Amino acid sequence: MVITIRRGTMSDYLGMQKSNLYCLPENYHMKFYIYHGTCWPELSWVAEDPQGRIVGYVLSKLEDEGPSTTPNAVTHGHITSVAVLRSCRGNGIATKLMTQATREMRGLGAKFCSLHVRESNKAARHLYTETMGFTVHNVEKKYYADGEDAYDCRLDLDKAE
Repeated sequence: MVITIRRGTMSDYLGMQKSNLYCLPENYHMKFYIYHGTCWPELSWVAEDPQGRIVGYVLSKLEDEGPSTTPNAVTHGHITSVAVLRSCRGNGIATKLMTQATREMRGLGAKFCSLHVRESNKAARHLYTETMGFTVHNVEKKYYADGEDAYDCRLDLDKAE
């Protein structure tokens, strides 16, 4: 299967939302996609199949906790959401999407990338820690609406691919 990884556009938001609804328990309103696409257009990426269907996406953003909120803070990226349709998993699509997003973050001056992952999501945890090189920074108790804990993971962008 030939998959194209490209920057997401406004016309992709519905396909991104549809992928999110199929793949994840955390679902977002359309304004969420518009917000990310408007504020950080270079950090939203999609995977598209030959028929033009969105089969995966990554939404990410920059966090800038400046000196007024946190002394010595640095700009960092955050992966807000990543999803790949079940029928397309195992082909490296999530890795390609996340690599593109983290590469762009680095180009925008981010020092590290953060993300949250459910404790029970072993496949995603393997992708993030074993394939991508993220490390667990902290455990956030009852992070998700259903009370599940999240691993707060970090990737040093100076050491990443």
